[in-house]
Amino acid sequence: MDKILRIDVGAAGGPKAKVEPVGEYTGLGGRALTTSVVSKEVPPDCHPLGPENKLVIAPGLMSGSAASSSGRLSVGCKSPLTGTIKEANSGGTASQALGRLGYAAVIIEGERQGDDLYMIVMDSSGVKIEKANDFRMLPNYDLAEKIKTRFGDKVSLISIGTAGEMRMANSTIAVTDVEFRPSRHAGRGGVGAVMGSKGIKAIVVNAEGTKMRQPANPDKFKEANRKFVEGLKGHAVTGQGLPAYGTNILTNVLNEAGGYPTYNFKEGRYKHADKISGEVQADLETKRGGLATHGCHRGCAIQCSGVYHDKDGHYVTKQPEYETVWAHGGNCGICDLDSIARLDFMDDNYGFDTIEMGVTIGVAMEAGLIKFGDAEGAQRLVDEAGKGTPLGRILGAGAAVTAKCFGLERAPVVKGQAMPAYDPRAVKGIGVTYATTTQGADHTAGYAVATNILKVGGDVDPLKPAGQAELSRNLQIATAALDSTGYCLFIAFAILDQPETFQAMVDSINAMYGLELTGNDVVELGKKVLRMERQFNEQAGFTKAHDRLPRYFSREPLAPHNVVFDVSDKELDSVFNF
Repeated sequence: MDKILRIDVGAAGGPKAKVEPVGEYTGLGGRALTTSVVSKEVPPDCHPLGPENKLVIAPGLMSGSAASSSGRLSVGCKSPLTGTIKEANSGGTASQALGRLGYAAVIIEGERQGDDLYMIVMDSSGVKIEKANDFRMLPNYDLAEKIKTRFGDKVSLISIGTAGEMRMANSTIAVTDVEFRPSRHAGRGGVGAVMGSKGIKAIVVNAEGTKMRQPANPDKFKEANRKFVEGLKGHAVTGQGLPAYGTNILTNVLNEAGGYPTYNFKEGRYKHADKISGEVQADLETKRGGLATHGCHRGCAIQCSGVYHDKDGHYVTKQPEYETVWAHGGNCGICDLDSIARLDFMDDNYGFDTIEMGVTIGVAMEAGLIKFGDAEGAQRLVDEAGKGTPLGRILGAGAAVTAKCFGLERAPVVKGQAMPAYDPRAVKGIGVTYATTTQGADHTAGYAVATNILKVGGDVDPLKPAGQAELSRNLQIATAALDSTGYCLFIAFAILDQPETFQAMVDSINAMYGLELTGNDVVELGKKVLRMERQFNEQAGFTKAHDRLPRYFSREPLAPHNVVFDVSDKELDSVFNF
């Protein structure tokens, strides 16, 4: 991956492509690359939808190689939802295709001229850009069908739905999976709106005729990758739990722990959790002819996804993940998996982040717009947002804006971004991550649930404040590095518990690039990424005062443990002391 594609959407006569050497960004991939470009080339005080912002799409360092589970794609920009720097991360096939074509990044920049929409087509012969006005306001699945009739289903598609075109603060960038379904999303922070602001509807990546990227030392790479896969398959989470039940295995776990936010974060347990658990979902998928085990891209050793069918055996959506089942399920008092699956499809089709949309609907329910448990009403609200009605525009702006419009204090957000599926009062480590991450409330930025609840990588009591800042700090550093490699975040379960699996991952990177990295070098990469992001946010106007949870989390006890969030401000302010 030795070149960068820049698309100047403000060029005379329409967007122009320029391919240049990777230059000063050599040796960087994924989040490290998107963060470096945004930090260096985007003014921190710019408007996220203005011409100064840039959209950076970067495969991880190992993408396009034979390294297992390395197909993650990073999307970076200044976020329309949070106003901070943003890296949203997606699975699917595009990262591997970009890697095989040799691109370290695609950077979309400049000021859109006129109202035309465009499609970028990338293959081994070069780059073409053409008008795509026929695709205007097409949802992602409809768009994918049209792309398939022209390019077949072996290419990769990166696209925005109607939400991105309308530049909604809750809007995703979709990536197709191995069945050419736009079911994987760079979901958080409104990255789809930035792509929409540039007038780019779709990017077709055709890696036909290219070969897998070859390692500098093939024998060492093969052996290191073998040990790495062996470690993933031998761990209880990555080798058993996730392949069998997907991420939704967490529903029963978090509910039992009393950290499952219910009815817009009012309670910590959901009385109908057993109806929407991962075990029930996997059984239903299998009985209906779907799949309980499935990979979002080729070469994944974990296979945490699945395929969800309706009662007649017809495809509805990919296996809804835990965050989605929670956001549209327990958080909204909805206990019907078919309704949740339908909402997941609607989010993917219009291009909404399921976490942000589910939390937004929970806020709307508390405001009395519809009742908790009203599945049909929830679908109507998503439909309004996807079509851009006046109410839909409010909902599509996210949970924080919706709460303001309806006069509610109880908006579970940090820096404008909705909290995911873990109540910070009962899982205090993740509360520290929500408060302090550079990305707004984001569980993946430092997944303290692993240690607080699953007891992976140690044991820190989730109900007590002691040790949570240190836990979150270490995990945020590790995650920033991992997000730069293209490896899936889920490998963290195995590398945190098994030193030999962590070493196998490092050895794989070294064999791929002919390096001599140590574990400390990986840690330093994570710190470097976080420092750049922190500096960008500070220059954008963010201070320590923004690294806080909404005050009601410290005032309202959460059942069943009757706990509040009580990690001190001093502790929160210590997270970035490194």
